[in-house]
Amino acid sequence: MNGFGALQAAYLIGCLLLAGSALAGHRLGWRRGFVMALIWFGIFLGIYLFIDLVRG
Repeated sequence: MNGFGALQAAYLIGCLLLAGSALAGHRLGWRRGFVMALIWFGIFLGIYLFIDLVRG
């Protein structure tokens, strides 16, 4: 891993902490948070697959 890889890893961890703290601020239950995470995962997966299909 070079210097940029370490910087990317630190950025990713920071983004995950920021998103996690925002969800904690809404005081969601574990089940509701998990369902929302699955929904967002499905949305991004669908967009990724659509773009992959269009690019061919």
